[in-house]
Amino acid sequence: MQNDSDKLFGNNFLTQELLEDFSSVQILSWLHLLLAALHTQVTSNYSMVPPCTNITEVLETYYLSPSYGIEFCIGFPGNFVVVLGYIFCLQQWQSCNIYLFSLAVSDLIFLCTLPRLAYLYANDQSETSPYACIINRYVLHVNLYSSILFMVLLSMDRFLLIRYPTRNHYLLRPRSAFILTGLSWLAVNVEVAPMISLMIHDLQIGNWSRCRDFASLEGNINTLGYSLGLTLTGYLLPLLGLCGFSYQIAHLLRVQERAVQNRTTSYKRPLRVVVMAAVMFLVLYTPYHVLRNVRIASNEAWAGMQPCTNMYIECLYILTRPLAFLHSVINPVFYFFMGDKFRELLFAKLRKLGRMKEQQRGQD
Repeated sequence: MQNDSDKLFGNNFLTQELLEDFSSVQILSWLHLLLAALHTQVTSNYSMVPPCTNITEVLETYYLSPSYGIEFCIGFPGNFVVVLGYIFCLQQWQSCNIYLFSLAVSDLIFLCTLPRLAYLYANDQSETSPYACIINRYVLHVNLYSSILFMVLLSMDRFLLIRYPTRNHYLLRPRSAFILTGLSWLAVNVEVAPMISLMIHDLQIGNWSRCRDFASLEGNINTLGYSLGLTLTGYLLPLLGLCGFSYQIAHLLRVQERAVQNRTTSYKRPLRVVVMAAVMFLVLYTPYHVLRNVRIASNEAWAGMQPCTNMYIECLYILTRPLAFLHSVINPVFYFFMGDKFRELLFAKLRKLGRMKEQQRGQD
């Protein structure tokens, strides 16, 4: 009888354990179903959001917009004064002045597009006019590659001036400078022209309501191949030209110093200016071109980039864009160092205008 009771109590004990285990399993199952339902709800609501923070919009609003605004406020007055100074102060134009004037005009036209970009980025808006989108991007890249090309021509001009101080070389004549300037404008426009096809095709894909940066375009041509070719012909080759003329000027100055002790003192400044130009474009342009090509490559299907990695690359690319366009703000400095007597003529004109205003106030 005792054995039966032990068996009975033992069975009841086992039954109780089974019930407790069953309750635990059931509770865990309910919790699992609840968590799965919450996960499904969250995933359905935020299925389009990547697992990392979308900081590109923050950079566009709080970095691109003020950067473009500051560049316009500083660069536009400087280039505008230079253009007016060349038109009204310089009576006899030389080859150097033609290159500098073309550079100032290119920078001035580009800077006029920055207020619109700053406004759109500040208000988190996209360009609604397809024509304005194409013109803005086109002017931006024409200025980007014409600036360094005109600097190469200026470096060549300084080298020839040191070698031929009497200006008897045909490339130092104003007519030759006009021809080279026209050919430079033509070469840059030929380089940038395929971008129009890319932008039109991308606008068609976006129903003519999406204006995107060059690195984000989707077109009917190989965007990465075109960007690499543009980097080579528009940036690397002119940069090599700047470095080459810097070396030639330095070599020529060393030769002249050995021949005549006191002759090269007035030619030290062209060497410093050419080296400054090469360093400026190396520092400002290299990060932009590297990140632009990396950004375009990351959008390719074969890259297999994760959404967060792609976003980080885009953020780094955004950081380099105002840096590359900073050359339009710095370029006016070269006008005062490389322009023959331009600084003296400009200051004389400004002093004359100041005296005229003082006389008018005295008469009133």
